[in-house]
Amino acid sequence: QYADYALWQRELLGSEDDADSEISRQLAYWTDTLADLPEELALPRDRPRPATATHQGARISFDVPAEVHHGLADLAKESRGSLFMVVQAALATLLAKLSGATDIPIGMPVAGRTDSAVEELVGFFVNTLVLRTDVSGDPTFAELTERVREADLAAYAHQDVPFERLVDVLAPTRSMSRHPLFQTALTFETDHRGALDVLGRLPGLSVAPAAVDTGTAKFDLAFSFTERHTGEGTPAGLTGHLEYSTDLFDADTAVTLGERLGRR
Repeated sequence: QYADYALWQRELLGSEDDADSEISRQLAYWTDTLADLPEELALPRDRPRPATATHQGARISFDVPAEVHHGLADLAKESRGSLFMVVQAALATLLAKLSGATDIPIGMPVAGRTDSAVEELVGFFVNTLVLRTDVSGDPTFAELTERVREADLAAYAHQDVPFERLVDVLAPTRSMSRHPLFQTALTFETDHRGALDVLGRLPGLSVAPAAVDTGTAKFDLAFSFTERHTGEGTPAGLTGHLEYSTDLFDADTAVTLGERLGRR
């Protein structure tokens, strides 16, 4: 049960009063890594940010073609990183171009299943990480991907601090108009058709994915990608979605953002 998980996690992390505990070690990492984090990226918006966010949003879809997917996968192998890291580097490049900034924070959900004891538990253990990307010094894209790889691996090794606790400790300027620590999120998933096919073989059961537009947006921009493969397992493209705040952006702007990212 969730109560059991919470007690187990608390025992695992220890007390913040103990300087040698796991929670103290991880908090020290984040305090150092996110020091002087920019409160907000100055992205071009269609409207000024309201004093209080309505959290109303919309969603558009876009596609990354197979040949680009091939190139991304090859670069991931060359850089000893993951496809997510390459896509993150591309998104950081786009945000840097749009904002003129060189310090790009991006939020990422993590599954929260780093221990084999919770691999088969049914439940939602997701936490949120802040991935800080340094694009200063005019790096090549390969160099930027290497920076992302190093930063992401360090973040993954310190992923157990609950995001809400991290916000309390870092104490950024609170605002009702924006999400703390980052305003752009990135999610990456593999194609779930294999699992759907298995379910679909159950007698009398028809299974199909269904995209749901909730009309809400937790962040200014939230990019998500699903990787597609051919029957032979080769890259077949990425399906991209962008959930955006309608407080700030028009649909045409969101479409342009998706198209620009898909070309990179």
